Amino acid sequence: MFSNMIIGRYMPGNSWIHRLDARTKLVLSIAFIFVIFFANNVIGYVIATLFTLFAIMLTGLGVGVFIRGVRPLILLMLITTLLQLFFVQTGDVLVHWWFIKITTDGVINSIVVFVRFMLIIMFSTILTLTTQPLAVADGMESLLKPFKKLGLPVSELALMLSIALRFVPTLMDEAQSIMNAQRARGVRFNEGGLMTRIKSFVPLLIPLFVNAIKRAIELGDAMEARGYRGGDQRTKYRVLTWHMQDTIAVIGFIIFTVVLIATRWMM
Repeated sequence: MFSNMIIGRYMPGNSWIHRLDARTKLVLSIAFIFVIFFANNVIGYVIATLFTLFAIMLTGLGVGVFIRGVRPLILLMLITTLLQLFFVQTGDVLVHWWFIKITTDGVINSIVVFVRFMLIIMFSTILTLTTQPLAVADGMESLLKPFKKLGLPVSELALMLSIALRFVPTLMDEAQSIMNAQRARGVRFNEGGLMTRIKSFVPLLIPLFVNAIKRAIELGDAMEARGYRGGDQRTKYRVLTWHMQDTIAVIGFIIFTVVLIATRWMM
């Protein structure tokens, strides 16, 4: 389950997306979350899907890698979809049984939420798969530099992001190891109803939480022993540089945004 998740993992490569500046990928990933809400019809979502698939192809990793990585999150997306299905009561009634009422607007909103969720996750995953954690932290620090004048601890925030990105795949691997150990003791995570499955995960959370605290303490001791000092006095081995391909990527994203906005008046 957790071993298949690709969120937070970096996959080395030399594709066009890999060579983009970390700041470009950060800005475009955040912008995509807002731009996707401009889509309000079938044409808009088809264009957004094709744009996401095109970006995935440029990574050189293949669509299958992303689909396998998103699969563990399908349950969360389905729960979100069901909430829309049952709580949106406008439109023509399709099913009405006891207190459950499913309408046409509920079905449409559920599909829209699922598609948006899927596209946002897959597009955002491009950032972590093609960018080293240190590069992501450096890009964030560079983008937040203007806020230093307001007293924002930019260097510390970048360090926290870098550590968090490195911890995600590590904790996923540890969670998988703990699950394998629990299975050897007779625990079944994929059997029974929803509540039974949720309860079966409780023994997983406590050792995972303890291991996370232990690793955090060890990391803090290691940084202190090596005399780590944050802030402006630290130099960088790899300097972020803006290239022509970054400009092309931004222009391409702007064109995609304009086309997506134009589709709002097509139907």
